[in-house]
Amino acid sequence: MKALWVLLRRDLRLALRQRGDAAMVLFFFLLIASLFPFAVGPEPNLLARIGAGVVWVSALLSMLLSLERLFLTDYEDGSLELLILSPPPLEAIVLVKALAHWLTSGLPLVLAAPLIGLLYNLDPAAYPPMLAALLLGTPTLSLLGGIGAALTLGARRGGILIPLLILPLAVPVLIFGILAVDAALGQFSARPHLLLLGAFLIGSLVLAPWATAAALRQSLE
Repeated sequence: MKALWVLLRRDLRLALRQRGDAAMVLFFFLLIASLFPFAVGPEPNLLARIGAGVVWVSALLSMLLSLERLFLTDYEDGSLELLILSPPPLEAIVLVKALAHWLTSGLPLVLAAPLIGLLYNLDPAAYPPMLAALLLGTPTLSLLGGIGAALTLGARRGGILIPLLILPLAVPVLIFGILAVDAALGQFSARPHLLLLGAFLIGSLVLAPWATAAALRQSLE
């Protein structure tokens, strides 16, 4: 556990030193969300209806932007091989790196989501399920993204391949995240959709580290 804690602190410290990467993800999120009104028009009721979808699509695309470097830096400087040979299981190391990715890329998007909601005139009833869905869904995206980042490690144009691999897996998270907000706006319970997002997160916590670790070992052979 001490080694894993040191690894988490190391990744967070490196992310703080490279603030531009995290800022770029947040800026990309805000930029995508601000472009939708130009495409669909400024009608308030229409913007309120699509607000939750815009938040989720923007968050998904923004997180994909940062996935390529999840293992790439360690791969390029050789520290990834040392991590694989270290005492902690590789699956636990993958979990720590996914947590660091979420803290530096996913959590800022969750905190910025209410601002997008204000811009799109979202009903106040939509905020609690939207934030709950994002808190459950964005860690799942980080875990699933680790699989794509590991599979494309060392490949040419890996940044292009990752979205092709991850988007099909991320679609259910996107759908149920939006449905949770729509249910609250329709005065229905968002609980079933949030429970499904929780199930996706638990399944990803169990399965994604094993798949990512296997892909990392394959990439280094």
